[in-house]
Amino acid sequence: MSTRFARWSLVLSIALVTTHAFNAMAQADWPSFRGPDHDGKSPDTGLLKEWPAEGPKLLWRAPDIGKGYSSVSIGGGAIFITGDVGDKLVIFALDMDGKLKWKKDAAPAGALDRPGSRGNVTLDGDTGFLLSGTGILSSFDAKSGDVKWSKKMEEFGGAPSNWGYAESPLIAGDRLVVKPGGAKCIVALEKATGKPIWASQGFSAAPEYGSCLPFTFDNVPMIVTGTNAGLVCVKAQTGELVWSNPFSAKNTANCPTPAFSDGYVFWANGYGRGGICLKLEPGGKATEAWKTSEMVCHHGGYIIDKGYIYGDNGKGISCLDLKTGELKWKDPAVGKGSLCWADGMLYLFSEKNGQGALAAYSPAGMQIKGQVKVDGTGPSWAHPVVIGGRLYLRYDTTLYCFDIRAK
Repeated sequence: MSTRFARWSLVLSIALVTTHAFNAMAQADWPSFRGPDHDGKSPDTGLLKEWPAEGPKLLWRAPDIGKGYSSVSIGGGAIFITGDVGDKLVIFALDMDGKLKWKKDAAPAGALDRPGSRGNVTLDGDTGFLLSGTGILSSFDAKSGDVKWSKKMEEFGGAPSNWGYAESPLIAGDRLVVKPGGAKCIVALEKATGKPIWASQGFSAAPEYGSCLPFTFDNVPMIVTGTNAGLVCVKAQTGELVWSNPFSAKNTANCPTPAFSDGYVFWANGYGRGGICLKLEPGGKATEAWKTSEMVCHHGGYIIDKGYIYGDNGKGISCLDLKTGELKWKDPAVGKGSLCWADGMLYLFSEKNGQGALAAYSPAGMQIKGQVKVDGTGPSWAHPVVIGGRLYLRYDTTLYCFDIRAK
């Protein structure tokens, strides 16, 4: 074999390996809102620690996905996102190059203030689930979009809060958990059929806008969520009430999903409410550890990493000690917005002007390591998503996909 041929073979082999590795990364799953572990954290590694001055490389953009605030869900080599088109809520399925595979009308769009899609698609194998802003829960074939079954939240006595349902359904084993609100505030259904399994009892509350968070404490699987009556926690197997806390009851809107780490549940809201942290104890008790006014979080969310909370405070990012609530720092960053975590970095996305950023952080402070801007109008409440070596930003009617792998 000639030297030239050997070199060419080596180059080809490296290219094929690199391409295969990238394709494998790009097809990694992000099956639900806030990721595979419901905590806003990505399993990705090998990502850029600093972006070029012009920002990360744009791989593609998918326009015309309808008006909305939902983020992407990814599974089975496809990307799912929703948007309002005319008077319909539409599910879009894209391939990994951003090309349309199919689109299906899912429900009426609804005459809501701030029109646009709300909750994310939740994926489970070859099935997707979506709760519309008008309260229609549907199960659909992820390959075709064909409906398998559907339910209306009013069937459980539920009714939406002022801005419609905004929850992303939760998969818990063979069950699908959603929050209709009312006397049966949380329900669990057979995910294959939609048949009811249990409904929560002992409290009644409007559903508000956050999703349900699964966690296990004291060897008991539990589900915690925010309502207009405060926080409620139920047993995942039965729906039995474990504990509740009235923090942020009757607020204008309670949007974020709670977070759990190391025996603590944290929840923060906007409209001047701030946050609360509860310490869990065996036997179903949850005692207040601390409250804070240093994380007034409208809907941008927060992540917990190594004993510290990093989240939107209405004017940027705050860092709080999980166990004490001590404020470590505040940084204006890109202003009010949403965030996620990957490979030891924070990914920020402002609700205004399509401004995104990469940030290095620690309890000592934060430093912006790159910025990117995408086009659109109005507020952006879609959370950034990092998975498969890519950054996905949804602004208005367009989805943007960037390559953020370290070279």
